Amino acid sequence: MTSLSPKTPGWLDWYAGPSTPAFRLPPGSVDTHCHVFGPQAEFPFAPERKYTPCDGGKEDLFALRDHLGVARNVIVQATCHGADNSAMIDAVRSAGGRARGIATVRPDITDSELLALDAAGVRGVRFNFVRRLVDTSPADDLLTIAKKVAPLGWHVVLYFESADLLELEGFFASLPVPLVVDHMGRPDVTEPVDGPQFTRFLRFVEHNDVWVKVSCPERLTVTGPPALHGEPHGERHAYTDVVPFARRVVAEFPDRVLWGTDWPHPNLTDHMPDDGLLVDHIPHVAVTAEQRHKLLVANPMGLYWPGEDF
Repeated sequence: MTSLSPKTPGWLDWYAGPSTPAFRLPPGSVDTHCHVFGPQAEFPFAPERKYTPCDGGKEDLFALRDHLGVARNVIVQATCHGADNSAMIDAVRSAGGRARGIATVRPDITDSELLALDAAGVRGVRFNFVRRLVDTSPADDLLTIAKKVAPLGWHVVLYFESADLLELEGFFASLPVPLVVDHMGRPDVTEPVDGPQFTRFLRFVEHNDVWVKVSCPERLTVTGPPALHGEPHGERHAYTDVVPFARRVVAEFPDRVLWGTDWPHPNLTDHMPDDGLLVDHIPHVAVTAEQRHKLLVANPMGLYWPGEDF
């Protein structure tokens, strides 16, 4: 039996006792950004990974889905699994039509392999440009992948730091597929919401075929307060420094925003959020019922389950 690798020191485990959200999600709500980690004994982590997380398998994800009142999930391939999509595919297949997948693939993937992923429920690929998580992101290889997946109607999910957009936006605009940006492009929330860095991001979204995930305030915050353990202050005022940025995106692009939990919250060392309180954060950034229905139901259904009723 292969011995299991210990978790990366300092990484926090996901919070196993999420509160019941005070905000009731609209029927049909979709969590468009979550992951599965292993379990390692069944789905080993990639040898080239930058980290070893705790286990966070499909049963735990689906239990959280039901607890929060989420109807469907989009499961994004975690970097700890590299280009072996087995754990993600297993979770998508086990969801009974209530999940889609985002894969990581290599440029030499064949058309038949892509068709098999499509049949399993995959609807996009992820390109990671965050240097602490990947060694390189060669543009030629990524463009090759984008051209291969375009005929399937897939999109590309982009993960990058806001400071790098100036260097990357020309390449992003050249990709022949719709783009979905993780975590609002990771803005620096110590900068003004109407400052040059975030304005550049907003104009990038405006001028291209881009969707934006209004997600991960726990990663972006500097001042907090954190959403912890059902504490009332977290429910009312969590991550206040992120709210103006998220509100701005939702207000400018109501038909192109998505939401996700990011469970099981990889690479957190400061605090682990209460997912129930992350749901309670939503009304602070999508302030009308119409905005919330688009963010949580209409937009993700149109992107991941087009033509299906919600």
